[in-house]
Amino acid sequence: MTQLLTRWFVRDYQNTKEPSVREAYGRMAGAVGIVCNALLSGGKLLVGWLIGSMSILADGLNNLSDMASSLVTLIGFKLSSRPADREHPFGHARYEYVSGLVVAFFILLVGFDLTKSSISRVFHPEEVAFGTASFVLLALSMAVKLWMFFFNSKLGRTVESATLTATARDSLNDVFTTGGVLCCALVSRFTRLHLDGYVGLAVAAFILISGVKMVNETLSPLLGEAPDQETVKALIAELRSYSGVLGVHDLMIHDYGPGRRFATVHVEMDAKNDIMVSHDLADQIERDFQKQGLSLVVHLDPVVTDDEEINGLRKQTARLLASLGLGLSMHDFRVVKGYSHTNLIFDAVLPYDCTLPDDEVIARIQRRIQQENETLFAVVQLDRSYIG
Repeated sequence: MTQLLTRWFVRDYQNTKEPSVREAYGRMAGAVGIVCNALLSGGKLLVGWLIGSMSILADGLNNLSDMASSLVTLIGFKLSSRPADREHPFGHARYEYVSGLVVAFFILLVGFDLTKSSISRVFHPEEVAFGTASFVLLALSMAVKLWMFFFNSKLGRTVESATLTATARDSLNDVFTTGGVLCCALVSRFTRLHLDGYVGLAVAAFILISGVKMVNETLSPLLGEAPDQETVKALIAELRSYSGVLGVHDLMIHDYGPGRRFATVHVEMDAKNDIMVSHDLADQIERDFQKQGLSLVVHLDPVVTDDEEINGLRKQTARLLASLGLGLSMHDFRVVKGYSHTNLIFDAVLPYDCTLPDDEVIARIQRRIQQENETLFAVVQLDRSYIG
């Protein structure tokens, strides 16, 4: 069914990197969500009102919030596909994250309202007359939501959309919450236990937890989260695969929305090479990554490789940094000799999760090098890692 809908409604559906194609996927997902959730919500609200069931009403309001979420998702994909302009030179792709945040707030609003109503029903229970229509509606709802989970999961993977992935997870949550309501209906049918208010409260709690998770997941990329380690490792490995690249450091990746990533990196090359040849290689690296959808800026760092003394001091310094146990690495290593001492000038990179003050780290580096050789002085520029 998902493949059939995709072929019908998404032109050039295989070219998922194109903004217009992403918008079409989002538009289709939003439309399907609006139609399915509108039908489910209308049926549950009607049945819940007729038989006086707070748990079914809660589930119906949950579907109503899902319908609003689908509408926001549709609008978000439409806005995110707008091209870059003077005020927003990096494009509008982050609108997709904003739409996810709005969806999360809708979910939280419904959750708080249901909590209030369910608490009232717990303290003032009422008889609920569950009938055949209630069981059929709830079972049908679970089947539809399970299909929507697979539908949105596949679309989310296809276009790498956090919003659609979150929507899929919300659909799976609905399967479990509706299952809880169905169990409540069965218990009430065959016993005299009044669990309606408690199940409504459980559904509300489930909705609130889901909303909080969605807020965290959509707010994180807006604030600027670290890239995942697999992406970083693959990018660094590809950079090092170029003949002439000796090392890579100071990698920073900026996410301006799906399909809009920018990065900067320092690439080390042999100082003996012709500067025009090295510059041409840096340009080639940028062009290759641009074809993959990553706007990369390469900064060229020349490295002296044919001086045995400098090479020996570089290895010695790297060993001393490792002995500090702070996870330090270094780059831009230079040596300046004087009459009474030698300056080792380099940048040291500190892991992002180290809580020591920068001054303390630099002092430890300098003391460690002095302990090894009192004629060596470290002139250190400390950097914090941006890639986790």
